[in-house]
Amino acid sequence: MSKTDQTQKPRASEICIDASQLRPGVHVRLPMSWLEHDFVFNSFIIADEEQARRIAAMNLPQLFCDVKRSKVQPLPKQQAPVTVSQSSDEEQAHLASLKAERLAEKLERAKMMTTMRRRLDKAQSHYLVAARSVGGAFKSFNADPHESIWQVSEISERSTATLLADPDSAIILITEKGHSDGHAAHALSVMTLALLLGKQAGLPEEALRAIGIGALLHDIGKLAFHESILRNPKRNKFEEAIYKTHCRVGYDNALRAGSLSQAMLDVILHHHERIDGSGFPDQLRGEEITFASRVVAIANRFDNLTNPVDYLRAMSPSEALSIMWAKEKNGYDNNLLQLFVRAMGVYPPGSVVQLSGGRIGAVVASAAAESPLSPQVLIYEPDVPRGQAVIIDLVKESSIKIERPLRLSERSDEELDYLLPRRRISWAFIEG
Repeated sequence: MSKTDQTQKPRASEICIDASQLRPGVHVRLPMSWLEHDFVFNSFIIADEEQARRIAAMNLPQLFCDVKRSKVQPLPKQQAPVTVSQSSDEEQAHLASLKAERLAEKLERAKMMTTMRRRLDKAQSHYLVAARSVGGAFKSFNADPHESIWQVSEISERSTATLLADPDSAIILITEKGHSDGHAAHALSVMTLALLLGKQAGLPEEALRAIGIGALLHDIGKLAFHESILRNPKRNKFEEAIYKTHCRVGYDNALRAGSLSQAMLDVILHHHERIDGSGFPDQLRGEEITFASRVVAIANRFDNLTNPVDYLRAMSPSEALSIMWAKEKNGYDNNLLQLFVRAMGVYPPGSVVQLSGGRIGAVVASAAAESPLSPQVLIYEPDVPRGQAVIIDLVKESSIKIERPLRLSERSDEELDYLLPRRRISWAFIEG
């Protein structure tokens, strides 16, 4: 059955009604393509009498009402349905003006989607090239560490300009990268997040460069370990002790390469240290931990929470920020953590959220500082082609609120393919 055929038939919990039964509070679905009408959605709760008149003016032979989602029951069916002829010429002109205005808004949203796709395509192209380069550098690190570090330095410099020019797209790609990725994907994510935080902190270019290189290499010590230890979320005490040596192993290997600054080496050694002394390998406290290491520690933890070994435990970006601030902030530089939350936003781009009225969406642009709870959201509406997907600026649509962030594991593949279509792309390095 085609999508067009599906729009013509009632769905579960729907009944057929006509225009004479419409009133505010009734949930209605229009049996037509999204491009053939001027409403924001194909299905919605009628807000006022004007919306009811606009639907009646369409003279549709039937409509569908979801009785479970309606706030009130439809009116009893009249013998003579409401028709457009009952409206005055003045009202018809008003309705025509509204329709033209709404259709213009749809075209504008389509342009927004096109612009957003182009930005994401550009950032994605950079990520794919960078992932291959980082993966190749990791693979050859033991054989030729000098060449590998040179490659990593080049990637860091290019990324600083490319990714920081469009941080929203960079964060969306980090969120979407899925659970099948390896060291290169994690390294790129941590580098990007660390650079965003460093920029928020007002660091000069040279300091950002050091943080970028250190972040890309922060887990270089893990290359010496078997995947059975690295990808086991339930390590025993012996395995955990082995795992914790990756910082020292990476530091020693990078030190032998002889071409990294002390700040970069410190990031490799101390990215798991915590301000309160609870980290490893040296249980450093406070100012004993270098600034660059404190920056990368925050970026590393965030990516581990949103992209863990066990995909079912993945947190939404906003949930990860909440955990870090509410339960773990004693372990981090609080000034830097505040800057990180500010840079990411309450609902970072890529967050899947539930909206008032039961709809879900994905944040596609961070909120302005003066309206931190009102980002731009792409709405999941299967009747609307994704190329013209509805993007709502919650600052302008004050009646719609974000109720809570959602975990990806809570949503269907159909929803996620619509909201986060790039999540199936692997950023991991593939030989050849």
